Amino acid sequence: MKEITIVPSILSANFLTLQQTLSKIEQTQVKWIHIDIMDGHFVPNLTFGPIIVKFLRYITNLFFDVHLMVTNPEQYWYELKQVGANVITFHNETNTNKKQLIDNIKSTTNIKVGLAISPETNIKQIIDLLPYLDIVLIMTVQPGFGGQVFLTSMISKIEQLRYIINKNKYQCLIEVDGGINKDTAILCINAGANILVSGNYIFSATNITDAIKSLVI
Repeated sequence: MKEITIVPSILSANFLTLQQTLSKIEQTQVKWIHIDIMDGHFVPNLTFGPIIVKFLRYITNLFFDVHLMVTNPEQYWYELKQVGANVITFHNETNTNKKQLIDNIKSTTNIKVGLAISPETNIKQIIDLLPYLDIVLIMTVQPGFGGQVFLTSMISKIEQLRYIINKNKYQCLIEVDGGINKDTAILCINAGANILVSGNYIFSATNITDAIKSLVI
């Protein structure tokens, strides 16, 4: 069975006890955490910025999967890299020069680059960029808020992307974010996903360890 990476999204965590929660996560098989940065413009919600990422890096060595839901990702990526981001993922729906930004990020050391697509975006729009990406993030909810219901119509998009990647022997991984629980996780895995982001399901669970295990069984 292929390896599946489970990535808890701290957007759904209790920030008053975040250090203790991260310590619990470090005791599981999880190696990554997902950090959503929203600017209140590209999406309605407003979350945290580079300063929070910096302080998070002080308290954990987990791999930082940083998801930029911002209008101008080119203005944020380098500072995020400097404060500890390991993956920088930005949205295809921005007006940024995507290939140039991908090249800029990949020109630095020890950092991966991802491209996110919202539910309304067709896979055809990003095909030319696939050879240059480490990750494609398929949103299975509308970006901007946690706790939304999984859009089952996105399963066919995962399958389509998996087919294209396999056919062309591209190296990029498929990440899925939005509404992931024990039922939707298996749908995504069967469709070809490698990485599953889960927030509300993990952090609202009585037992975080059991919730994480349930996503890969």
